[in-house]
Amino acid sequence: MLARLHSVTLEGIEGVICEVEVDVARGGFERSIIVGLPDAAVKESIERVKSAIVNSGYKHPKTASLINLAPADVKKAGPAFDLPIALGMLIGQNVLASSILHETIIVGELALDGRVRPVNGVLSMAMSAAAAGFSRMIVPLDNAQEAAVVTDIEALGVGSLAQAVGFLSGQLPLEATCVDIEGLFDVAATYTVDFSDVKGQESVKRALTVAAAGGHNIMMIGPPGAGKTMLAQRLATILPPLSLEQSLETTRVYSSIGLLGKNRALLATRPVRMPHHSASGPALVGGGPMPRPGELSLAHFGILFLDEFVEFPRHVLEMIRQPLEDGFVIVSRAKKTVSFPAQFMLVAAMNPCPCGYFGSATRRCKCAPGQIRRYLSKVSGPLVDRIDIHIDVPAISFRKLRSKSGQLDSAIMRSDVVRAASIQAGRFGDGKLYTNARMSHKQVEKFCKLDSAGESILKQAMHEFGLSARAHDKICKLARTIADLAGARDIASEHIGEAISYRKLDRKL
Repeated sequence: MLARLHSVTLEGIEGVICEVEVDVARGGFERSIIVGLPDAAVKESIERVKSAIVNSGYKHPKTASLINLAPADVKKAGPAFDLPIALGMLIGQNVLASSILHETIIVGELALDGRVRPVNGVLSMAMSAAAAGFSRMIVPLDNAQEAAVVTDIEALGVGSLAQAVGFLSGQLPLEATCVDIEGLFDVAATYTVDFSDVKGQESVKRALTVAAAGGHNIMMIGPPGAGKTMLAQRLATILPPLSLEQSLETTRVYSSIGLLGKNRALLATRPVRMPHHSASGPALVGGGPMPRPGELSLAHFGILFLDEFVEFPRHVLEMIRQPLEDGFVIVSRAKKTVSFPAQFMLVAAMNPCPCGYFGSATRRCKCAPGQIRRYLSKVSGPLVDRIDIHIDVPAISFRKLRSKSGQLDSAIMRSDVVRAASIQAGRFGDGKLYTNARMSHKQVEKFCKLDSAGESILKQAMHEFGLSARAHDKICKLARTIADLAGARDIASEHIGEAISYRKLDRKL
């Protein structure tokens, strides 16, 4: 007897609806086989399914079965097909009959005793199922909250094969899982760090406020122990809260590779990724035989912090140039091209020289001028040109380090950032552009008009510093953000002057 069910597989982070056809024949097949471009994990499901069926109290077909996963030209990966294949075998033996299979998506990995284990990518699967018009989805119990985030489909969590059989046969009612999304954000959107932990560095905090308000990339240069890492780790605490749309996009990335965590439905805080400088190109941008997202995509709508910036291999750093501009990563293979979202803030930190103390007022630099030039030249000019803000992070004096006076905290900084973000939301309004940093050249011309004094200052800076056309636009975007922080409708000369001051390291690198 032939059984037909529906499941989902992932291509990158996108769900692809698949039809699972199980033919339990009375004879004719030498052995059970799965066709339809299955990977090793899918091929091995035959043995898992056999043991799960028997240990759940049902009879496994004595004859061989043919399982077809359609469409046949899409690679099927992972163990999510275990549960629909097992149910198909039971339907093929007339053990199970159901009238709701045509409107139900089924995913889940089976343990040998019949338990249903969680699988990766359930959020993307549920979104694809809802878009395809399916009304319900049977998922592992541990994935039920994740699937329930998609309100257009009914998410039913099952803990065992027997429970799934009981529901489909109408003998065991199941309640759909419900999720309080607002409650999840209220509980999860908290941070354990605060900018008040950082002593001094008020000028750097100002630069970080500007960066957060407009989504600008920033590079911090300073000696060891000046607080660059502490500052970067706290930047997420002043960013505007994630919207539901942004949270869903980011959560899909984490869910697709199993980083979401057990019984966690959504990411409510902006991600902060801190890859080591030994990370490879594919680890950073994504890749592999079955393309999967890398650190750039895991930082989507969050922060990518690259400490010891010049210690990253130059060819690896060059791989992030295009994503910085486009906001996505394209991984191309011979038979497939996959796109991953990568709209992040780059925060880079580096020492000013090999020994780390060039320009320090407290320790003497031991590096020769040629060593410093070679050290700084490890980062290419085109990459530096894509970083909006370059800021010096000086060493902290003993007096400031031991000061008990009040420090600028995250709450105060966040209030300024949120106010500027609301101005940008009203300015763009289409829901596709979130920050000033993402403005196109035409939008820069429209929203970043300068008065005569500002034009004169910018012209002089372009001439003296030899800035590129890209740097020109970035200065205008920065000035627009600074004006937004000040609540100013128009960009004034002081705004353009501050923006130019953040580009001073162009002369060093």
